[in-house]
Order: sequence, then C-alpha cells, then structure tokens
Amino acid sequence: MKVIPKLVVMLTLTLMGATSMADLSVAQTQSNPPSAPQAFSPTITGVMVILTAKAGVTREQVMAVMPAEIQQTLQLYLDGKIRQWYSRGDGRGVVFFIDVKDAAAAKAIMEDLPLARQGLMDHEYIAIGPLLPLRLLMASPERRQ
Repeated sequence: MKVIPKLVVMLTLTLMGATSMADLSVAQTQSNPPSAPQAFSPTITGVMVILTAKAGVTREQVMAVMPAEIQQTLQLYLDGKIRQWYSRGDGRGVVFFIDVKDAAAAKAIMEDLPLARQGLMDHEYIAIGPLLPLRLLMASPERRQ
C-alpha cells in the first residue's frame, strides 16, 4: 500500500510541472559519466499534433477543403495511423494522436493532407509516451522486494 501514496505524489509533481522530462534527461546526462547508459529515457509511443487555422484564414477557405480533408483523415484512421482525434475545446482546430515514433513521421503524414497542402493550418508536434515517473517507481528498491 506504500506504492499508491508514492504514485500519487509522483503524478502530482509531474502534473504541476515540478519535474520536467527535459530537465530530468539533462540532469541524468550531467550526473552520469559519458560512457554510462541513460537509466531512464522517455519512450515515444506516438505524437500529438495540434492543428490551428493560420491567422487570416477564413472559415469559408477551410470548409471548401473539408470534404477531401475528412476523407483522407478517415482513411488514415482506418489505416491505423491516427489513433485518436478530437476537436479543440476553443473551436480553433483539432488534435490528433498519431501512431508513429517521432515528430518527423507525424509531420510527413500531416503535410500530405489537403488543408496542409493549401497552407491553411499551423501544426504543433509533440512526442508523447508513458509517464516517466511510473518507470522510476518501477525501479525503486521498495518495488523490487
């Protein structure tokens, strides 16, 4: 039962931003000799893509392309490349979870869609994976007993 309170603390710290995945990687690199392997590097299981209409793009411009965009997006979903898709809560675009191992692969997929080919959308690519603190928890001496 000691594991649950530690898990809650780790998740809380992660969500509050008290532990930064990038800072953790840098700290490990600095504290480990160059020849030592990195004990905890993030595992990338997908890429989150946030699409937002570019400044000055009208709704009419976007809607003119939507039939082709929807058809190709649906095909990507049926092919297993798009894992999940959502509308943004602010109504300014969509969020996709792409089943690839890096942002370059996600970018190659997204740039082939009609809205991107016409230069109507901005894309933000964020590699995602399991919470690193969970891996740290699994490696703790108490967990091995």
